[in-house]
This record gives sequence, C-alpha cells and structure tokens, in this order.
Amino acid sequence: MLEYLDISPDVKKALDENKPVVALESTIISHGMAYPENIESAKRCEEEIRKEGAIPATIAIIGGKMKVGLSEDELNYFGTTKNIPKASRRDIAMILANKMDGATTVATTMLIASLAGIKVFATGGIGGVHRKAQESFDISADLMELANTNVAVVCAGAKSILDIGLTLEYLETHGVPVIGYKTDDFPAFYTRKSGFSVDYNGESAEIIAKAIKIKEDLGLNGGMVIANPIPSEYAMDEDFINGIINKAVDDAESQGIRGKNITPFILSAIYELTEGKSLYANKHLVYNNACVGAKIAKELCKL
Repeated sequence: MLEYLDISPDVKKALDENKPVVALESTIISHGMAYPENIESAKRCEEEIRKEGAIPATIAIIGGKMKVGLSEDELNYFGTTKNIPKASRRDIAMILANKMDGATTVATTMLIASLAGIKVFATGGIGGVHRKAQESFDISADLMELANTNVAVVCAGAKSILDIGLTLEYLETHGVPVIGYKTDDFPAFYTRKSGFSVDYNGESAEIIAKAIKIKEDLGLNGGMVIANPIPSEYAMDEDFINGIINKAVDDAESQGIRGKNITPFILSAIYELTEGKSLYANKHLVYNNACVGAKIAKELCKL
C-alpha cells in the first residue's frame, strides 16, 4: 500500500497518537473555485479544523500518489494547475498507473481516507440521485461509497439540483444512517431545509461520535451522513435559489447536457444567475462543516 499511499508526517503522527484527524476533498479546489480563491478557501478549511484542535488532511492524487495531507507547495500546485481531472473510484487505478494527478471526489476521498485510517470527512454536499434518474440511471458514486466505506461524512445535505427524496431512499435501502447535526430537517445545501427529515437528530458531537463507534464495534459496514445545515446568516432564500436551480436544470436538459457534465454546468449557471452569491454561501457552509467535523473527530478519539 505504501507504494501508492503517501501520508504526511503530521497526519501520520496524529493517527499514531490517536489524535483527531479530519479529511478534506480536493475537487472543490480544482473544480469548485477559481485561483486564488480556491487556495484561500482550502487553507481556511484547514484553519477551522486546527482551531478546534484537530489535524486537517486534504486528500488528492499527485503524480500517481494518493496524498493524505498536502504541504503548502502541494496545495499551491493543485490550486494553480489547470485541467486536473476528477477522480472517482473507477478512475483511481488508471490515474495511479499513468502517474497522473487527480482531484478526489466525495467517493474517492472517502475511500482514501479509509485506507489511511481516517474516520471523519468534511465536505460541502454529497452527490445523489439526479432528477429523472428513472430514465437516465444517473446516480452519484458517492452513494455507493457511503454504502460500503466506513467514513462519516459531514455535509450540508445534498444540492437541490438532485432528487433529494430519491437520494434519501437510496441511502435508506443501503443502510446508511442520515443524522442531523442539531436538526430534524435534512438540509438542501444552500438552504437549511429541504422538506425532508433526517433519520435521527444528533444533538451533540458526543452522541454522534458514540454512534460512529458503536457502528464500528458491531461491524456494520458503510458510512454515515452527518447533515449539518448551512449557518442561517449565509443561507439563501428558498424560493429564490430553487427558482434559479429549476431554470438551470431546464437549460441543461434543453441543451442536451448529460452524465458527468450536468453538475458542473448547473453549478456554473447558478453562480452566474445568483451573481456569485451561491459561491459565497458554498464557502461558508464548507467552513462550518469543517468545524463540526473536527468536533466529532475529537469526541471519537476520546472513545
């Protein structure tokens, strides 16, 4: 495994000493924001985790190595290099074989975090079942990874560009618990509510950590979704953002945008239609998730 996996010294030391570590993805750096905002936001996420007394482990594939914990030079390289491909589970072997770079998605970050022994991962939002999936079969690999990989994912729910109802049904079928962080409502990324409920309200980081530990003790494979609503001061008006999302989805359909190109197209359209407000909300919900992820990781280490 050491031939493919490169864990930074500070992350390895923390893991060896049972100190809290929180994984972060790299797709948000290479595909979510433009330079230099992408690097600034990545560093801010790491700072939020450190403030809570945990160690950040940003994950990426660089030169055919799965990197767990990026140095400042590696972070700058990743944030300034153009056209780094997204790396999902299906892509890992070929990217490593060709010694390429890869931006890890939620699914791949979960997988690599698990290989490194990291149990908590903070991101923006999970992928899910796309609208009209009964026709397209477009279901994110994130959901299958959640069904199989033992990592708890702190997120602001799922974007309402997806079919949230079907996404939750899929998770239920595959035995993935959806726990709200101090909420009964499943959030919809830009908004605090989606109209759907979580399975349980995790009223504290301590009780969520206990649930993660018990799940592990019982040998119940698969991850856990920790749904953490965007802070109210950064949340967007539900009618406003949903109207924009519906227009973007319709535009994608009318232009024949399909497969892996749908989400980038829609998010770009949302950014333009909201005049950048969506990105502002996106950044702050990720910072909030990083903070909550660190709190949960700290409580997990106590157990």
